[in-house]
Amino acid sequence: MEWYLAKLVYRFEPTTANDTVHFEEQIRLVEAEDELHAFHRAQQIGSQEECHLEYENGVPIHWYFMDVTELLKLHSMMDGAEILSQSHKTTEPEAFQKNIRLKAGYLLANCTDQFLQSR
Repeated sequence: MEWYLAKLVYRFEPTTANDTVHFEEQIRLVEAEDELHAFHRAQQIGSQEECHLEYENGVPIHWYFMDVTELLKLHSMMDGAEILSQSHKTTEPEAFQKNIRLKAGYLLANCTDQFLQSR
């Protein structure tokens, strides 16, 4: 069996005409014999998670699974192995770097809080 990363795409559709339709992309870990089986397993996971929900205000929303758009075989499962890489181009590198530092600080604070609460 092999491990794969699969990108699943969902569509959130509100029932009122003036609401905005949202899309969500999720990266999932899938174990399968080969790429074809990984694709079908990812589709199965996506289909099983389709549902109809209600917002806090009682407005219904439909969560539809669209499909699997990407599949990546993981060649090694070891500490520090690269799983995903994204490149960003910007004309404002200082703002981009500031945003990275803010996100890292927020993540560290949350991890620290969770660690302290578990003690």
